[in-house]
Parts: sequence; C-alpha cells; structure tokens
Amino acid sequence: MSRVLGQNAQANKGATDLWPHALSWRLICALALWLCLAVLGSVALSGSAWAQERTQQQIYLEDWQNTALRAERAIDSSRASTAAFEQLRKELAEFRQQFQAERSKNTQRIQTLNKQIEALGAAPADGESEPEDIAILRSQLTLQLNQLNVPRIVAEQAFSRADGLVSEVDTIIRERRTRYLLERGPSPLNPELWPAAFETLFRAGRTLWLETRTKIGSDTTIEKIWGGMPDLLALVLLGSFLLFWGRSWARRLGEHLRGLGARGTGLWTFVVSLLQVALPFLGIMLLATALELAGVLGVRATLMLEHLPAWAFILLSFHWLGDQLFKTSREVNLLPLAVVRRGEARLMIDLLAVTLVLQDLLIQLYLLENTGQDTQAVLSFPLILVAALVLYRLHKIGGARSRAPQEERDPEQETRISAGASRVFEVVRRGAFFLGVVAPVLAAIGYINAAEALIYPAIQTLLLLAALFVLQRFAGDLYGFASRQGEAARDSLVLVAIGFTLSLLSLPVLALIWGARVADLTEIWSRFLLGFQIGDTQISPVAFLSFVVVFAIGYGVTRVVQSSLRTSLLPKTNIDPGGQNAIVSGLGYVGVFLAALVAISMAGLDLSSLAIVAGALSVGIGFGLQTIVSNFVSGIILLVERPISKGDWIEVGGLMGYVRDISVRSTRIETFDRSDVIVPNSDLITGTVTNYTRGNTVGRVIVPVGVAYGTDPRRVEAILKEIAQSHPMVLLNPAPSVIFQGFGADSLDFEIRAILRDVNWVLAVKSDLNFEIAKRFAAEDIEIPFAQRDLWIRNPEALVAGRAQEPEPGQDREARGSEGGAAGPDLDDLQASEADGEPDIDR
Repeated sequence: MSRVLGQNAQANKGATDLWPHALSWRLICALALWLCLAVLGSVALSGSAWAQERTQQQIYLEDWQNTALRAERAIDSSRASTAAFEQLRKELAEFRQQFQAERSKNTQRIQTLNKQIEALGAAPADGESEPEDIAILRSQLTLQLNQLNVPRIVAEQAFSRADGLVSEVDTIIRERRTRYLLERGPSPLNPELWPAAFETLFRAGRTLWLETRTKIGSDTTIEKIWGGMPDLLALVLLGSFLLFWGRSWARRLGEHLRGLGARGTGLWTFVVSLLQVALPFLGIMLLATALELAGVLGVRATLMLEHLPAWAFILLSFHWLGDQLFKTSREVNLLPLAVVRRGEARLMIDLLAVTLVLQDLLIQLYLLENTGQDTQAVLSFPLILVAALVLYRLHKIGGARSRAPQEERDPEQETRISAGASRVFEVVRRGAFFLGVVAPVLAAIGYINAAEALIYPAIQTLLLLAALFVLQRFAGDLYGFASRQGEAARDSLVLVAIGFTLSLLSLPVLALIWGARVADLTEIWSRFLLGFQIGDTQISPVAFLSFVVVFAIGYGVTRVVQSSLRTSLLPKTNIDPGGQNAIVSGLGYVGVFLAALVAISMAGLDLSSLAIVAGALSVGIGFGLQTIVSNFVSGIILLVERPISKGDWIEVGGLMGYVRDISVRSTRIETFDRSDVIVPNSDLITGTVTNYTRGNTVGRVIVPVGVAYGTDPRRVEAILKEIAQSHPMVLLNPAPSVIFQGFGADSLDFEIRAILRDVNWVLAVKSDLNFEIAKRFAAEDIEIPFAQRDLWIRNPEALVAGRAQEPEPGQDREARGSEGGAAGPDLDDLQASEADGEPDIDR
C-alpha cells in the first residue's frame, strides 16, 4: 500500500515538474501562430492595397484610352464645334500633366537599383558564369528595376500621345480662327442691306422699351418699390452723389496735396487720384443695385445690367488715364504734347472708351436678336469707322507737336520727358495712322472680322501702354519716397528695371488682347517649365532657379568667411600681409568652385553627357584664349608660391613700384610717380623679377663720393664712416663700410655702403648722407673737384666780319648762307683744350 502511494506521489511530482515546460511550449506555439496570422494578414492587406492601387491605375488608363480615342475620332472628322474642341483639349492637357508627373516617378529608387547592379560588376558573357548568390541577387535587382520602369515607360508613351493630340487640337482651332478672320462677307456699303439692319436695331430697342414698361406697370413691381422705398431712396441718393460729385472731391483733394509740396506729394496725389475712378464706380454700382432691387427691368435690360459694371469701369478708367497722361496744368506729362492739345487728346481717349462699350453692346444685341452676317456688317461698320477716325485724329494731334510754333512749346517739358517715352509715343502715333486707314478699308470691302480684330485690340493696346506709363511713374514716386530722393529717383536705374519688369508682366495680357487663347499661354508656360534637353540632361527653369539660389547662398557664405578671415582671424596671426591676402584669395576661389559644384548637384544637372562637347569646346577655347589661360594659371602660381606679395617693392621689365593687387589675370603695380601699371601674371612667372622687400625690408644703400687729388684717403674714410654710422636708418651690425674704389680721371673715388633698416627709405637716406657729406667736407676743408674747360677761338675776326655782314630782312636765309661762305664760324674752327691738371667733364 505504501509502495503504491509512493509510486503515485512520484508520478504526481514528475507531472508537476513537467507542467512549466508544457506551459512554455504552449505559449511559444500560440505566439508563433499569432505572428503567422499577423504576417499573413499584413500580406493580405498589402496585397489588397496593391491590388486596389493596381485597379485604380487600370481604371485611369482605361479612361485615358477612351479620351484619346474620342479625341482621335473628333480630329479625324473635324466636325465638332470650337467650344467642344476647347473642352477636349482641356481634358487632354490634364492627362498630359498627370503623365508628366508619372515620368519622373520612382527616380531615386531607380537610381539606387542601378547603383546596386553596377556594384555587382559587369554581367558575365555568354558561356561564362558567376557565383550563384550574385546571380540570384542580380536577377532580383533586375526584376525590381524592370517593374519600376514599366510605369515610367507607359507614362512616357502616354505623354507623347497626349502631347501630340493637344498639338493637333490647337492646330485645328488656329486654322478655324484664321479662316474666320480671312472670311469675306457682304460689304456694309451695299444699300440693300441697310433696311434690314435698321429694322433689327429698331426692333431691339422697341422690345427693350416694351419689356421695361410692362415690368414697371405691373402691380408686383409697384408694390415692391413702395415696400423697399427707404432702401431704394438711400441707394439712389448715395449713388447719384458719388457719381456726380465723387470725381470733383477727389480732384480737389489731389490739388490740395499737390499744393502742399511736401515729400511724397506725387505718390499721395496718385493714390488720391484713384478715387476719381473708385467713387463714381461705387455710385454706379449702387444705382445698379437699386434698379435690381426695384425689379423695374425686363429680361433684356437685366442682361444688359450685368455688363454695366464692366462698361462703367472702361469709361472711368479711360478718362482717368487721359487725365494722368495729359494733365490740364503745365505740369510734366508722361508724353510730349503741347498744353493746348491736351484737352483734345483727353476727348479722343474718352471716345475710344465709348467705342469699346458700344462694340460690346452690339455683341450682346447680336446674341439676343440672333442677327445674320449682313446685319452685323452694317451695324459694325459705323463703329469701326468712328474708332478709325479717332485713331487718325490722335495721329494728327501727336504730329502737331513737331509742327507747333516755338512759342507754343515748353522746353522744360521736352527736356524732362525721356527719350524712350518719345520713341514709344512716335511708334504708337504711326500705328494709329496705319490702323486708322487700313481697318475701314477692310470693313468696307467685306472683311469685317479682320477689321474688328485690328481696330479694337489696338484700342486696348493703347490702354495697356498708358497704364504701363502711369504705373512706372507711380513706381518712380514710390521709390523716390522710400529712398528720400524725390523726383531724382525717376532717372535712376531702379526705375528702368521696374519698367522692364512691368513690360515683361504685360506680355501675356498683350497676347490675350491680340487673340491668343488662355490655353496657348498655359501651353507656352508648360513648355517653359518643361525646359529643354541637351543629351541626357534636362534643363528646366526650376533646376536653373535652384542652381542660382544655391550658388548665391554659397557665394554669400564664401564672402562672409573671407571678410571674417580678413578682419578678425588673420590679423591676429603672425602671417605676413601677402600671405593673408593669398589665403583670402585662395579661399574665395575654392568657395566659388564648391558653391558651383553643390549648386549643380542640388539642381540635379547631369553634365556627364556634355563631357565630349565640353572637351571639344575647351580645345577651341584653349587656342583662342591661351593667353588668358596662361595668365590665369600664372595667377594661381603667384598665390600659391607667393614669390611676390601685396605691398612688395619689385622691379620687372624696367618698371619699378609697389604691388597693390594680385588677381587671377594680372597684377597691379603702383609706380613711384603714383601711376598704376597692369602687368600680366605670365610676365611675372616667365620673366625676371627683382623683389626688394621679399621676406624683410632690409636693404643696402651705396653713396659714391669723389675728393680732389692731394686729400688724405684715411681722413676721408673716417669722416664718411662717422657720417654713415650717425644716420638712424643705418644698421650698425653689419657696420657700414667705406670703399676706396680707385683713382679717377679727376678725383679719388670712394663709396659708402651701408645696410638700411627699411630699404623703402633708400632715396631719403642717400639724400641725407649727401647733405651731411657736403656739410662735413666744407667744415674739414676737403675739396670736391669739378671739371673745368678753356675754350680757344682761332679766328675771332671771322665772327666780327660775319656780324657786320648781317643780311637784310626778307632775303632767303638759305640763299645768303650759300653766297657768304664765311658768314659765321665753322664748328671745326672751335677747339677746346683742357688745362693741365683740370678735371674733364662732358662738353
């Protein structure tokens, strides 16, 4: 019994010992199962996401295929309307933009894979093998690369197709517009067409009047007017007040500011003058709101009311521009025109605004009445004729300036108006004359569309040019106010840059005025952003801008570091000034090179494909610019080796002076007469250069001295040594020496040779020593010899005879010389004999 119990206890103990191990195994199995399920779930989710993305791509490609096929059918048939083609082009442009983005997708990943494949080395040739691991890795990388390249290849093909379809649609639209402009219709001068046109115009006016009268007479309208009478009265009164008195208020305020004459008067006067447009425009909008709230307008009048703000803005802005261009008082105008002609010029500008408003009104009439081509030609011709006459009159007004009497001209005006404004004014004047003649002729013979395409854009171009002139003057006043230069700022270079910028910004507006479509401008802009390709390198404005910004930052950092080194760090070292200048210059060259290198890298420009072209160009440039390259290399050598430095006293090619600047091409030397000499660096490298102050400023001075024969040489030596040693600039170690050079023809020759502390003072020291020598020799009774000569004349009687036979005035001097052979002494008769013991000097 006890044995059985013992066996059971032992069995229970073994089971108890095995339980923790079984539990741990169960936990491990559960954890492994959970991990497997998680991995499978993530794989399933990623697979479903990938499948969903794949499905979306397939749907997008199917939509593209349907759009492309629809576009190709429309292009082939060419029966769709222009509006339909515009909508189709918009859809194609959106697809093209998307494909453009897909073309550059996964670029970084593809580059990484290419580098990984290149790191594996070249693929084995046929019949050769490589290690199995490398072969497996190469195949996996190649498979990934192909999978990433497939979307790019598809996007590239789709982009090319979309771009071609867009070009074809643009061609169709342009051809239709060209045919429309060149289409010839009936002549408006045909009297048979006039009754129908006048009937259409009368019917449109009568219908407008009947609708309005019916609307006003209805009980609903009357009740609405009485119900909103307070609001209507307030709108009408305030609108009328702003319309009729707003401009006068603004004008008086501008005259008041102009009379103050304070700083910035022109700026604030311009700002206040804008109220001449804003206040009446606000009044018209209030009156239009009152009419709309009252409900007194019919359908046609309501449609016309929608265009009233645009018409009011045209009239008010043209009138304001006329006031700005041709002021009433004798102020400086933007355009050269006599004072007596300015009022007429403003009237012509107002008439141009009226023609634009009437032209838009006729367009609305054509749409409402659904008029035919005959009626449109008859109704449009008088308006074209009026606009042409106004342009022709502007031409005559501008030409009257050159034919005006002298007393009617204003010399101050003509001198202060820029030559550029005068040239633009003359071009506009001649263009107005051309259009004033051509447009009516085209309209008369039936080319109404071409005439309208010439005359009305010309008027809008005049408005644009006038606005540019006014804005440029405002920019000049604003710059003068900010820089405290006043009216002098109008002649600054900043104003020229502002005018150029405004001209560039106005080019898209000018293109739209002359018939360009918004799609054309967006196409040009997209082409511009796309850039151009040279080899495998794509150069785009974004890349160029990135290059400029990064290079500018690098260049600025380089200049800051150079300035810090030059002013803060290097002066505290023991480096000589020449070495400091070389370090600063070298750092500048390295900084500019690194800035260019980093900018090219950040811009993503791959210039490896241009290596061959650059090599070929470098050969040609090398032959043509070999002298410049030689000087450049010599400049680098000068900065590195530093045989000469800034501030050195050098002598090269017979020129002597101080080095003031060393650049990469040349060196500037300032001579002792304060003139600058530019020496090419190659001359300093290949030629012989004497540097008097290289390393230190110690130099030698040599002073020659001559004494008369009979003087004690040792006494002279002692005196000269004492003089040399007493000068503060002469070093005593090594001590100065006196050399007895020899026996000259007239003197005993000595030399003082001394080492100076600063060789730059050599001339001053030499002069001081000479002064001291003269003083001491005079005190010591030492004679300094000088040459003497006796002149003997052999025939003095010939001189007297020649003087007595002086020829009379008026006779030829050469003839008298030939007749009187002994008229004067011959040079051969003059002999100089040296006295015994006297020094010889030049004759």
